[in-house]
Amino acid sequence: MKTVLSGIQPSGKLTIGNYIGAIKNYVALQEDYNCFFMGVDLHAVTVPQDPAALREQTEMIVALYVAAGIDPNKAAIFMQSHVKEHAELGWLMTTLTYMGELERMTQFKDKAAGKDSVGAGLFVYPSLMAADILLYNADLVPVGEDQKQHLELTRDLAQRFNQRYGQTFMVPDPYIPQVGARIMSLDDASKKMSKSNPNPGSYIALLDTPDEIRKKLSRAVTDSGREVRFDPAEKPEVSNLMSIYTQCSGLTLKDVEARYESQGYGAFKKDLADVVVAALAPMQERYKAIRESGEIPAILRSGAEKASAKAAPMVNAVKEKMGFLLP
Repeated sequence: MKTVLSGIQPSGKLTIGNYIGAIKNYVALQEDYNCFFMGVDLHAVTVPQDPAALREQTEMIVALYVAAGIDPNKAAIFMQSHVKEHAELGWLMTTLTYMGELERMTQFKDKAAGKDSVGAGLFVYPSLMAADILLYNADLVPVGEDQKQHLELTRDLAQRFNQRYGQTFMVPDPYIPQVGARIMSLDDASKKMSKSNPNPGSYIALLDTPDEIRKKLSRAVTDSGREVRFDPAEKPEVSNLMSIYTQCSGLTLKDVEARYESQGYGAFKKDLADVVVAALAPMQERYKAIRESGEIPAILRSGAEKASAKAAPMVNAVKEKMGFLLP
């Protein structure tokens, strides 16, 4: 079985973009791959976090993973910080990474823009992400387009280590679904939908109420026309809403175009809200049951044990090849 590794930061509320672009794919992948799905809490603290909020959001991520259909008996669900090898290999990968490579990372430039001072953790974030992936010799890494640059660095570091110390790491490939991998903001279709956006109207959170969902979609930006047509270049806002519709309903883009021919945006957005509410309702019910059950600590312990069993031998192999004395 090939191995898949991916993770989401426990910072902010998970959005429908996280579900369509990541979690929905995780559910499908667990049937055919050896899967490791993390909450990447070490990455989350590269920017300041409120401790109480971080703990709450961590539990929220785990519960939503399971509520969305990830089976803890099929896939390892764990927190990055519960497997110490992530931090250890992260440091070792930092020693192999060049300053110029990190300075070129567009995510660092975006997050550092306009700030008087930036933490070193944010700068070396891509080296830790490389360690996350290489620990498990992942064959495939589900990533959005915005993370593709980080995966390219991971591939470079794997090859660099293998050339310097001998064949050790699998060079991973990205897994980027063609449809639905990048859901855009409701208020600006040029930007990815993000849980860190300060405008809550820009995203649909997975735990939003039906009224909140309907209000946000009724106010979602569209163009000045009336035609419901998928054309990301000419109609990016409507195309984004159509992507959400297809991913939540199972209809094709052509089906949606045909259904709303000559009807305009009002009917389309109203029905879209109904589709999204119906798609999220079962997940929200399951989420409540999981939070009330108290099973999250056991899920995380089991997942961390599975992850550690794979990660610890890899770190030992890396350290031995680099010349460290093993205890």
